[in-house]
Amino acid sequence: MMWILLIVIIGMGIGLYLLAPHPPRTPKQVADVAELEAYLQALTEAGDPPGLSLAVVKEGELVYSGAFGLADGEQQIAATPDTVYHWWSMTKMATAVSILQLHEQGKLNLDDPVSDYLPFFTIEYPSPDSPPITIRHLLNHTSGLPDTIPAMIGWVHTADESYDQTELLKQQLPNFNKLRFAPGSDDAYSNLGYMTLGVIIEAVTEERYETYVVETVLRPLAMTQTDFVYTEAMGQHEATGSHPLVHFFTPLLPFYVEMDQIVQQRIGTRYWFNRFYIDATPSTGLVGPATDAAKLLVALQDGQPLLTADSIELMRPSGGKQPLGWAEFSDGWVQHRGGGPGFASIMRLYPDESLGIVIIANGTNLDSEKLTDLIAGLDW
Repeated sequence: MMWILLIVIIGMGIGLYLLAPHPPRTPKQVADVAELEAYLQALTEAGDPPGLSLAVVKEGELVYSGAFGLADGEQQIAATPDTVYHWWSMTKMATAVSILQLHEQGKLNLDDPVSDYLPFFTIEYPSPDSPPITIRHLLNHTSGLPDTIPAMIGWVHTADESYDQTELLKQQLPNFNKLRFAPGSDDAYSNLGYMTLGVIIEAVTEERYETYVVETVLRPLAMTQTDFVYTEAMGQHEATGSHPLVHFFTPLLPFYVEMDQIVQQRIGTRYWFNRFYIDATPSTGLVGPATDAAKLLVALQDGQPLLTADSIELMRPSGGKQPLGWAEFSDGWVQHRGGGPGFASIMRLYPDESLGIVIIANGTNLDSEKLTDLIAGLDW
């Protein structure tokens, strides 16, 4: 019965999606920055996403920052380069950097079994001969751990606080402890893997995950407007998350979240959300502007002041293997996208060109990959 209901709901979602108005299609190329800006203005005027901020770095310098559309639909507040958005899964890059820092300090080894650090980490392996999950497996999504989506959509809270990540993992692990494949034999994206990395950081440092990342990753880069909760200064630039009423996932949302808890109001065909947080911070918890994310991209180019050249090399594709940290890669670039209720993001790095691009939007929909291709096509 539940499957029939789910199929009906999904079918309704597809039908509504097909009937909905769509934003202008991303062009394959633009002649110059002015033409790019004209397209981004048209995109946000169409309202999906309502607003976005963009930052481009080249040779270690910020060479462009811009913003388009609205950070807040009700108040009609324009987005700016300093607008603060949820990063969602782009957070994983800060988690990966933290793990590699601890590896450099000799406080952990990438090929150590996770259970060496987390005695409660009990997993159901495909066979008795399966190798144990290591830290490296978690970093490059080859652990075999299942993903926590869509259940994770319901792990939300509205208070300006972060949850105890060790306790959260202990609570949720029994629900997701059956591996999809033997560690190292395949790859599959897993938020649970990065939740586990955050708890390893807590076990090794004896600090809260969030404290460690802020002190050793964000502040050394002068990322003063980025954190796991909104500071007073961040709140002055806060974007309001939004979600289209007509969307493939909209019929499923009431199954996972209390809509009256997260929905501020409906304006036309769009929900605007109250401020809320996802409970699991190591995989998806950072909040900040595109300009701060650009500072992290610069550090991921050459490592300074966060990592050594050896660690940066581990974050590059080698022999077609998944680089550590980055979820996606192709010839010439590595990238990590983020997406969740109300916000979408992408950061991409072209190491050989010393070029980095960050886009963050306050809408669930963002044609992020094609849009990043478009921006990368310009001569920066």
